[in-house]
Amino acid sequence: MASKRTLNARNLEALGAAALAELLIEVSSGQAVIQRRLRLALAAAEGAGGAAQEVRKRLAAIDRSRTFVGSARRPALLRDLEAQRQAITGPIAAEDPRGACELLLRFLEIAGGVLARCSDSTGVVEGVFERAAEQLGPLAVAAQLAPETLAEHAAELLLEDSQGAFDALVPALAEALGDGGLQRLEQACRERGARAGSRLLLQIAVARGDVEGYVGQFSAADLQRRPIAADVARFLLVNGRAAQALEILDGATADNPGRLDGAWQDSRLDVLEALERPAEAQEMRWQWFCRTLSIPHLRDYLRRLDAFEDVEAEERALRLAEQHPSRLLALEFLAAWGALARAARLVLAQATACDGEAYALHSAAAERLSADHPLAATLLLRPMVWGALETGRSQRYRHAAEHLRSCDLLADRLDDWQGHPDHAAFVARLQERFGGRWGFWKLVEA
Repeated sequence: MASKRTLNARNLEALGAAALAELLIEVSSGQAVIQRRLRLALAAAEGAGGAAQEVRKRLAAIDRSRTFVGSARRPALLRDLEAQRQAITGPIAAEDPRGACELLLRFLEIAGGVLARCSDSTGVVEGVFERAAEQLGPLAVAAQLAPETLAEHAAELLLEDSQGAFDALVPALAEALGDGGLQRLEQACRERGARAGSRLLLQIAVARGDVEGYVGQFSAADLQRRPIAADVARFLLVNGRAAQALEILDGATADNPGRLDGAWQDSRLDVLEALERPAEAQEMRWQWFCRTLSIPHLRDYLRRLDAFEDVEAEERALRLAEQHPSRLLALEFLAAWGALARAARLVLAQATACDGEAYALHSAAAERLSADHPLAATLLLRPMVWGALETGRSQRYRHAAEHLRSCDLLADRLDDWQGHPDHAAFVARLQERFGGRWGFWKLVEA
């Protein structure tokens, strides 16, 4: 049972309204964001009209501001914007959907100016406007806003969106706009110049289910590129045009023969299945696995085999992985698949090829191997320790010290080092070569 001193809603309610009011006055002193939140709550208590007036004033003030917002001031701006968005889509929308719709459009209109003067490397401020754009559609439906009017507002927002904050706006508005509104939006985008670009017209075509309009946005040269062909084929497949999708996929050429066109491969697999050509799809899955050691593709391949055939095929896949030209791909696959004995054998056979730079892969594989294959785990950890010290990357010293401590623990379970230096010898080599890396050795001693 929670203590009566625990900070939760029930315990605070017990203080009574008067005491809470005094506390709020005290904690909001000098806190502009909190004070605005309190004024907004007071206005909302008077009804949607009062809250709407308060939000409108605040949006105007934010829009007028020209102060640059750095990382230190960004949280306050974020809280302020969220408070306005929640007030619009919450209490105001519940009482006055049409008024809330108007305010949310105004909220979206200030996005460009806010983002232009804000340091938003994390994308959190842009995210507020993205959520607002997604909420506009349901709100417009509730407000029964005329599709033509909504299309005009949407066109203005989309044509001014240089930040990409409204990429989800067209799908969100599809229901509220209907086919007539989408046509008007497309017309408005075309009338107002090249800034609309093909991106908006593509979104509108998708929302309308306009296959010809969608495909028509791409030139023959565009469709020669596999990433574009993959996207177009998926749209065609969703709209029941599997044969046309396959034609476009097969007409595309690899930009670089050595490049892994995963999206194109997956799109073609889906199309082959839709065309009821499972044998070709299976062969394609197997060839892709042979090249990439992709676990999802192998699982799909095995799942579609007849009973008992999957065991033989899995064994064939494991043998192929052990012989794969990329040692890192092979290790990643074998460790993730759970073929730990094979992974350990690979490490022991190619210990001198272990790359200390592949620390994410080596760390994960070492963790999996440590229980039953301590020597292999040790041989994966050592290059990361050596590499961090050799390059003098002090930011990696803490990780390197942890790896060395893991090697120390693993050494207690090792009797046969199979020709490799034991732990004491390895540490001695480290001290001889890198004894001056005091920051690292302090971490080890700690």
